[in-house]
Formats: sequence, C-alpha cells, structure tokens
Amino acid sequence: MKAPKKTNDNPLKTDLDHILTQTKGLWQDLRGKRIFMTGGTGFFGCWFVESFVWANKKLKLNASMLVLTRDINTFRKKVPHLANNPCIRFHIGDVRSFDFPKGKFDFIIHAAASLKPPNDAKEALDVFDITVEGTRRVLDFTRKCKAEKFLLISSGAVYGRPSKQITHIREDDRTAPCSVDWRSAYAEGKRVAELLAVLKARQYGFEVKIPRCFAFIGPYQQLDGQWAIGNFIQDGLNGGPVIVKGDGTAIRSYMYAADLMIFLWTILFRGESGIPYNVGSEKEINIRSLARLVSSVMRLKKDIVISKKPDIKAEIDRYVPSIKRAQKKLNLKQGVTLQDAIRKTIKYIKFTEGSNNHE
Repeated sequence: MKAPKKTNDNPLKTDLDHILTQTKGLWQDLRGKRIFMTGGTGFFGCWFVESFVWANKKLKLNASMLVLTRDINTFRKKVPHLANNPCIRFHIGDVRSFDFPKGKFDFIIHAAASLKPPNDAKEALDVFDITVEGTRRVLDFTRKCKAEKFLLISSGAVYGRPSKQITHIREDDRTAPCSVDWRSAYAEGKRVAELLAVLKARQYGFEVKIPRCFAFIGPYQQLDGQWAIGNFIQDGLNGGPVIVKGDGTAIRSYMYAADLMIFLWTILFRGESGIPYNVGSEKEINIRSLARLVSSVMRLKKDIVISKKPDIKAEIDRYVPSIKRAQKKLNLKQGVTLQDAIRKTIKYIKFTEGSNNHE
C-alpha cells in the first residue's frame, strides 16, 4: 500500500487562524515585548505557545517567550516545531525554586500546575506546595522583572461542590471546597494562589488576571488522565466500547481548546485586574450522554458500557460554569460546538499518528 503523502502543513492552522481572528487588535500590546511562562509542556501551555508563535509570525510582532521547564527534552519530543522556533527560549528549573532569568519581562503567564489527583495526604501536600509556593515564586519574579500583567491560570475547583440549587456556578457564588478534606489540596491551593496574586499585585502595582478554568477538550490533552472525555476518545481509538467508570449521571461541560485560548488571551490583555472570570462552556451534558456522543462521532459499533447503577438518593454531581461575566465584560463567547470539538481532536490525533508512522 502506498504510504500517505507527507505534509508540513500545521494541522491546527484553522484553529490558530480562528484564534487570531477572534483576538484581532489585542496583539499590538505584545509588539516587541517578552513573555515568561510556566507550565509550557502541559495542555494549556502547548496551546499558549502554539497561538503565540502563530500570532508572532502572522503579525510580525517581534515578540519572544521564555518557557520555564524542568525537562526540555519532553517539550522537544512533544512539539519539536515549537521547541525549534527562534522566538521560543527555555529556562530550566522547578516552579518553586527556579533561578530568576535576567532582564525585563512584560507579561507573565503562570500555567504550571499539578493536576494528577493525589492518592494520599503526602501527595496532597506536594500538590498544595507546588500550587502555592510555585505561585509565590513566580509572583516574586513578576515584581523583580517589573512585568505589567500577571495571568494566573486558576480553576473552577475553587468553588468546591455547589449546592443542588446552583446549575451554573457564578464568580460571586460563595461556595468553597471542604477545608479539612485532604482531597481538597488542589482546590485550596488555587484559592490561596488567587489571594497571594491579588495581594502581591496591590502591593507592587502590577495587574493580575484570574481566569477560573473548568473542563476542556482538544489537541495536546492527555487522553488517559482524569477527564472522562479524554478517556472516552481513547476508548474509541482502541476500537471501543466507550466505558463509563461511574454511573454516568454526573453533569459536565466542555470547551474546545481554540475557544479557551481566545478567552485566556483576551483576559490577559483586557480583563480587569483582580476580578476572576469563569472560562468554560455553559452547555451541560451528563457523562452517559457524553459517552454516547463520542461513540456516535467515532461511529463505533459497540455499545457503551456503564460500570455502575445510579443511586437515586444521591445528589447529582455538577461542574458547569456561568460565563456571563466574560460575555458581558469582554464580549467573549463559545464558538466551537462539543461535537465539532470531538471531531477536531480526533482528526488531530490521527494526523499526528499518521505523521509519526511515516517519518
């Protein structure tokens, strides 16, 4: 069989053009400027670097980005086209203790996080320490390098589990995670990180932007992690069936990565300092229906498998944001449907697998 023709076209070109079109006018703030970013090898980080490189080239911004990483080889292996781009440089170090790079940086993007759920109290302490002390270190660097704006990637986890009366969590809902549950380490860490950022910004005079991010899907996402939608896509790529590990009643929502970037870049450049903005989709779906949707998009012939029976007495687990503040204040909206997001993600995975198989 004849091997597929190799192509050097960026499979994310359509998404990157979409981001650029929807953020038109924002990028002039970056002309000739420098960005320092943590968390560059993660899902968010790869998308930040992709969209920055694209805008920098298309708009001739003459900007640069320095990415903090503990393992540069992982980044080079994952995204060699980004690692080799001349506007991207790397700074080796741990987010909690890295040596401060020299010179002035204009924008700081703090996307480093420990997202793996802890299995015990010791791991929970590590998660809390990375979240809080990592943020403290990056904030201290923000002051030293005299940056104008600091973008703290926070999480919807800061709200804890809302009451059943709340269908879409708002930024002013006074809910919180349980402070004596060791499994709240990540959520409590993010709450402390937000407070640290606001206090440091007030003390030293820089702007702090706080997006509280919910659930997402797109290229570069880890499929075998804690996110149901990634697990379902992995099941489909393995031939099915799609397996729901719980009872399928939990309610979630998912935003595509390109829309995520439009929100985050806009919040960095135009968001109000010290004011949190929810980032995610308002279009809810329960996990059982999500499994069916993934199976349908992938045209799987095997039925989905639900591992547990629903407990009719249990309260439904919901994790869906209200993004009204971002809509009203920043004119932001979700552009890619969940069905299209799944299609785009699968198309990218198959493209990269095909490229790797024929190098």
